[in-house]
Amino acid sequence: MNISLILELTKRDFIERYSGSILGFLWAFIWPLVTMAIYIVVFSKIMGAKLPGNHYTHGYGVYLIAGLAPWLAFSNAIARISSVFVDKKDLITKIRISLPTFPIYIILSETITFVITMLIYVIFLLATGVGLHKTIIFLPFIYLAQQILAYSLGFLVGILQVFIRDLKEVVGLVIFLWFWLNPIVYVVQILPEYVQQILIFNPSFWFIDAFHDILVFQRAPKFNYLIALVVVGHLILGLSYYLFKRLEKDLRDFL
Repeated sequence: MNISLILELTKRDFIERYSGSILGFLWAFIWPLVTMAIYIVVFSKIMGAKLPGNHYTHGYGVYLIAGLAPWLAFSNAIARISSVFVDKKDLITKIRISLPTFPIYIILSETITFVITMLIYVIFLLATGVGLHKTIIFLPFIYLAQQILAYSLGFLVGILQVFIRDLKEVVGLVIFLWFWLNPIVYVVQILPEYVQQILIFNPSFWFIDAFHDILVFQRAPKFNYLIALVVVGHLILGLSYYLFKRLEKDLRDFL
């Protein structure tokens, strides 16, 4: 792995998002700050949305952001990695780089955005008296597990997309539909019992539920979900690497 190249790509990817703007890097703080303010004000104050079993004034806004932040890091990573070989083919054909490690810069770039968002979120929790549960120490490990899954899915689809370009649109549609299969804008308890039983087989539900448990409900996450997340992520990682080794020569030729 060319670590220096990966770090340089990460730096470029993050900076290019705000290149040409007057405030530059400050937008990385402004966007999550404004987004959180809108969700909290609109849902908690204007719409008066309440979280069942929680009488905290901003409870629903806190719940919404706790699920949305990891989902965006996860879904953005999948979408971007799945098209990275096609989008960056000019770079890939010019420099010698391991294709399996190439998409890591996307994970790192999305992680920077996620960390900034979570820092602002945690400051808000502390400032409003919500506080933090001791199980917050598990969040980095949960995030790592979810991004391994995101990388694995993105890499798997990215290999196939070199040969089937329409997959880019399919991925966008799947991610859009997948969002609504997660308890981000709703709570699990409002769903019919049979839907709740199906929902537990959704891999993204495992980490979103963990974020809610730790940040919103101030309790330990369900470790059986986290074990499943790690196992599934590594199984798909192994499958994607196996597919890559089988198609590596054709992959580079098609690029």
